[in-house]
Amino acid sequence: MTAVDYFERKLDDKRRLTIPVELRAEFASGVVVTRGFSDYLHVYPKTVWDEQVEPKLKGNILDQQTADLNVQFRMGKSDSPLDQKQGRITLEQHLLEYAGIDRAVVAVRAGQYWRLMAAK
Repeated sequence: MTAVDYFERKLDDKRRLTIPVELRAEFASGVVVTRGFSDYLHVYPKTVWDEQVEPKLKGNILDQQTADLNVQFRMGKSDSPLDQKQGRITLEQHLLEYAGIDRAVVAVRAGQYWRLMAAK
């Protein structure tokens, strides 16, 4: 089976993104959506967020870089289950506005998470 590292979709009228069937098991634990480093979003499987991102954000309480990362990733963070029947997640309006996403999106794997951006 070929690995899926890229997909394009259109959000429905309720801001829902349908995850490809081949990827749904990856998000079975839930989905965390945050602002990215630029004008895109990060989409993490909940297990990746809990096991890899969250520990990094706990760093030194007085470290400015750690504080900046906490602000970046926690401001507007969305944590939700994957709709098991349809394989959809609902994206918060404020996150879509941050990334400049209207309806058409492109998702690209970036290691163990996904970058979600407006289709150009």
